[in-house]
Amino acid sequence: MIPMTLAEVAAAVGGRLHAADPAVRVTGGVEFDSRKIGPGGLFVAFAGERVDGHDFAATAIAAGAVAVLGTRPVDAHADADADADADGAVSTSGSGATRPVPMVLVDDPLVAMAALARAVLDRLPQLTVIGITGSSGKTTTKDLIAQLATALGPTVAPAGSFNNELGHPYTVLRADPETRFLVLEMGARGVGHIRHLCEIARPRIGVVINVGVAHIGEFGSVDAIATAKGELVEALPAEGVAVLNADDPRVAAMAGRTGARVVLAGESATATVRAEQVTVDDRGRAAYQLVTPGGTAPVRLAVSGRHQVGNSLLAAAVAIELGMTGPAELAAAIGGLRLVSTRRMDVFDRPDGVTVIDDSYNANPASTAAALRALADLGQGRRTFAVLGYLAELGEYEQSGHAEVGRLAAELGVHRLVVVGEQAAPIRQGAATVQTWEGESVLVTDQQAAIDLLGQELTGGDVVLVKGSRYRTWDVADALRAGAREATA
Repeated sequence: MIPMTLAEVAAAVGGRLHAADPAVRVTGGVEFDSRKIGPGGLFVAFAGERVDGHDFAATAIAAGAVAVLGTRPVDAHADADADADADGAVSTSGSGATRPVPMVLVDDPLVAMAALARAVLDRLPQLTVIGITGSSGKTTTKDLIAQLATALGPTVAPAGSFNNELGHPYTVLRADPETRFLVLEMGARGVGHIRHLCEIARPRIGVVINVGVAHIGEFGSVDAIATAKGELVEALPAEGVAVLNADDPRVAAMAGRTGARVVLAGESATATVRAEQVTVDDRGRAAYQLVTPGGTAPVRLAVSGRHQVGNSLLAAAVAIELGMTGPAELAAAIGGLRLVSTRRMDVFDRPDGVTVIDDSYNANPASTAAALRALADLGQGRRTFAVLGYLAELGEYEQSGHAEVGRLAAELGVHRLVVVGEQAAPIRQGAATVQTWEGESVLVTDQQAAIDLLGQELTGGDVVLVKGSRYRTWDVADALRAGAREATA
């Protein structure tokens, strides 16, 4: 974060100081995990259902925080350093002398974090904010854009999928006077959510990847999802740029919802930044001819999945806007892109010859379809397994969404479909409707049952995809990875 006095912090968040010196400066990071606080930091105390951050206020101060942003005053033992336990936690209860913890008192720490993030950005006029949204592919596309931006200047981007009302301001507050580019992933579970995130950090460049049925159980309809995703382009200033996926009609139609300049990226002939002559190798890595306003150049991606063509084109369009205009330079940079966030199209080979596609972080029908197509590409001439778990938050589309995934798996010729959990059973039912399918399917009760089955059936040369909604199937991928480590130990 940029250096600010506690008086300036309090003014920015509409809070009041308690037992704090107004002239003391915050020179470190803003953290809500006391284990991450360093010298000069500001600790944010959230009162959760199970843990109250105020209980760790003294720990944060002992670790170097200059103050705590919270809702109530806290006292710490005067000899707090001596009271720290083996884990570094400091108790604020018990007998003995106490001293007040320096506080910035507010009604709502989350609202205060958003206000502080806005104040920080107001002091960084040189910084370009890039916002990214979509029903699937947000994190990967964010990672690709951040890598290209980093080649042009100091860049801040969230780790993983930290894209909500907490992760958004937290990421903004990592920016400092040296930062040139701030890349923000924007998630939503309802209309108005992205608008709120844009009010915290108004982007100059907005990227919309796609509109699908992810979280449709909360939105209610695909039209509502499109409305929500389009809030990003509506928030762009007139001098801004909307980078839209030309291959998704609902996204391309968002051109009419913004006063900013529009750049289309995709494989469509209407795209300004375009891929032609796309091929895919035996590792599922695409190559194509990149077409830009500045010329053309060949690209060979190092990441697996045919769908990465679209993601890389959106990243290329942003890089051009940031100043990477030479086709050869851009193509080389795109070819050097790597996966950053975990459990997303992570392809690895085990010593026994089994290839694993770990795409287990999360899942919806669109992302699962992309992963299945990647499995088909990697598995040409080999036996393929698809281990698929429950797809959450589909609402009234739950039955049809799962069945659609099963049908695609069968149409792509997956040899062994392993469906994990009764809630995912419609995947198997959908596969059974494809009469030409020569593969087999099995419904297992849980992740361990899937791990046991794979242990019995996998042989050298097989390719396995693991995919499912969060916390449901990645145990399977971890077991396959652990087996690979044990074999090389």
